[in-house]
Amino acid sequence: MSTEFARRLGAEFVGTALLVLFGAGALVAALKVGQGELTYAGLGIVGFSFALVIAAAVYMFGTTSGAHINPAVTVSLAAVRRFPWSQVPAYVLVQLLGGFVGALLIIAIFGSEASDLNATGGTIVGAGYTDAQAVVAEGLGTFLLTATIMALAVDRRAPGGFAGLMIGLAVACEIMVIGPISGGSVNPARTLGPYAVTDMFGGAVPWSELWIYWVGPLVGGAVGAIVYDLIARPEREPPAGADEQGAQGEIQGRRVLPDTERGSPSTG
Repeated sequence: MSTEFARRLGAEFVGTALLVLFGAGALVAALKVGQGELTYAGLGIVGFSFALVIAAAVYMFGTTSGAHINPAVTVSLAAVRRFPWSQVPAYVLVQLLGGFVGALLIIAIFGSEASDLNATGGTIVGAGYTDAQAVVAEGLGTFLLTATIMALAVDRRAPGGFAGLMIGLAVACEIMVIGPISGGSVNPARTLGPYAVTDMFGGAVPWSELWIYWVGPLVGGAVGAIVYDLIARPEREPPAGADEQGAQGEIQGRRVLPDTERGSPSTG
């Protein structure tokens, strides 16, 4: 493994840990303040916290690893040939580990009783909704996320400087709509990390629902990226005056892969 690839994996690990800590952690905080009850206004605050931490992670690590911080995003970018399949397993592994560490940090902050608060801020199917509704909701939420990523972090025609903010707001938007149905995870690492830590500390874990947070995001995310690629054709109309570096993958300061990793990767 090259030093450059290890550095990118480190960025994915840290970015995903931060996402879970300050995203799922906001849910734990809202439940503690509400004494176990989460109002719709509280859900909005949780969505806003996710938006802020995702934007921060994109601006921190976008030019290092692409700041996928989500297995569904990594797989979706690979599905539209914006990321090498050979690197998907390593990215997904460190993202899952980052989600686990982020959930451990939630316990470190709030104490072991946090494991009783919605599975350490984990996602569950809402009362009155079926698994089928939840998996469709997760798929549609991830569709929005990956289409937004394609539009702002892949398409060279996009205005510069807005990728992190708008990607974060897209996550906040889907949480406000599908949060009551499925929790609005759209990220297997964001769900699995809190589940695993909750189980470690003796909390109740809805393991039977875990498949929802893999199938929905992976399918919906891939469809979102493919649909954007087919309709918007981001590579057919490069921006006027694009320089040579832009043609290699630099997108006005935003990258889904470092330039050296475009095409056939040299890392092992």
